[in-house]
Amino acid sequence: MKKTLFDKVWDSHVVKSINDGPDVLFIDRHMIHEVTSPVAFLGLEKRKNSVLYPNKTFATADHNTPTINQHLPVSDPLSRNQLNALEDNAKKHGISYWGLGHEKNGIVHVVGPEYGITLPGATIVCGDSHTSTHGAFGAIAFGIGTSEVEMVLTSQCIMQPKPKKMRISINGELNNGVTPKDIALFIISKLSTSGATGFFVEYAGEVFKEMSMEGRMTVCNLSIEMGARGGMIAPDAKTFDYIKTKEFTPKGNNWNKAMEYWETLYTDKNAIFDKEFIFEGSEIEPMITFGTNPGMGISITKSIPNKEDIKGSVDTFIKSLDYMGFNEGDVMLGKPIDYVFIGSCTNGRIEDFRAFAKIVKGRKRANEVTAWLVPGSHKVMKAIKEEGLLEIFEEANFKLREPGCSACLAMNDDKIPPGRYAVSTSNRNFEGRQGPGARTLLASPTVAAAAAVTGKITDPRNLI
Repeated sequence: MKKTLFDKVWDSHVVKSINDGPDVLFIDRHMIHEVTSPVAFLGLEKRKNSVLYPNKTFATADHNTPTINQHLPVSDPLSRNQLNALEDNAKKHGISYWGLGHEKNGIVHVVGPEYGITLPGATIVCGDSHTSTHGAFGAIAFGIGTSEVEMVLTSQCIMQPKPKKMRISINGELNNGVTPKDIALFIISKLSTSGATGFFVEYAGEVFKEMSMEGRMTVCNLSIEMGARGGMIAPDAKTFDYIKTKEFTPKGNNWNKAMEYWETLYTDKNAIFDKEFIFEGSEIEPMITFGTNPGMGISITKSIPNKEDIKGSVDTFIKSLDYMGFNEGDVMLGKPIDYVFIGSCTNGRIEDFRAFAKIVKGRKRANEVTAWLVPGSHKVMKAIKEEGLLEIFEEANFKLREPGCSACLAMNDDKIPPGRYAVSTSNRNFEGRQGPGARTLLASPTVAAAAAVTGKITDPRNLI
């Protein structure tokens, strides 16, 4: 029987199949952060259970962490309580915990790959929807709810119905200035935010084969924004080279044994998908969103569509434009902006800061723009300094903050003020996502950099 990559990984982890029901799936890696874990641990105590496999569970603080003065006590009481609860629970149950000040601390979906916790052919869960990031390594990775967090802590298994299979292929060459973030936003604009609901997506084709591992993580990260359960890319030589020297990867003979399995992780020829989409790389330009969901995106040179031309709800479209202060037919280029945010589990890796630096080098931050440059981990922050990027940022009047989720979701001190426009490299532009009344325009690091130095929406290809 011909199998897809998804079939091979999923089927190899099924402990039990329930007739006309979900599968019991064994989980190789359980990532935990402070937001969804307190109630799960309380459930453990209530039922007098313990963590079954502490060595397969890894905890880090990210959502509630401040991005300045991390050496000081956290001022917000709710954030402080959640951080303290995770630290206490991790100690109690023998779980590795990377909290504030720890050299391995960072956003959960950044540090997992950095240290080789994320491996090909693995099943990975976390109480966070963007767990799909880890699918870039050929893993099945998805977000879970609080009760499911408790289930995995207790049994290292989870009950899940097997999703349908979708393949999205992009072939050909990309236009100049097009990044993985643009590719992801382009796909979502074509499929909508519900176009992949009920599916697990495999990304295939020449464009993804040529893409870096960090770029693949960005694309898989945004799978959830088109309704998918997750996204994945078949592992290849790039994947193996990326993980080989990581701390938690197999070593010696264990590496050789692992490679025997990993090299089988590809979709068999003529394997059947439930749905397929094929695009050409030449179709894609730098993208930007204009509305209040990630599917409301257009090429940066285009105008906001008219209500007669949209596929979704007209009422939602009109309400979104009203919230954003935009009109049908508006040209995005030249619109003034107030804030720029580069970071998050979508674009908080060293490759993203290199791209940002290429645009701002030799230029200055626009006086009217507040910019938050937030690395996804301490390892990224260290690389920024070692590669000389910090000098470029400082010469251009930018300041580097400390690692954390920051302005992605407004669960810390980094909030965009009401009515202000933020060009953000994060993953969601919902109403109030970056702060009450904040207006978010999702974009790539290069589009964000171009806006930061001009004070308005600017085509980065004019600055390359």
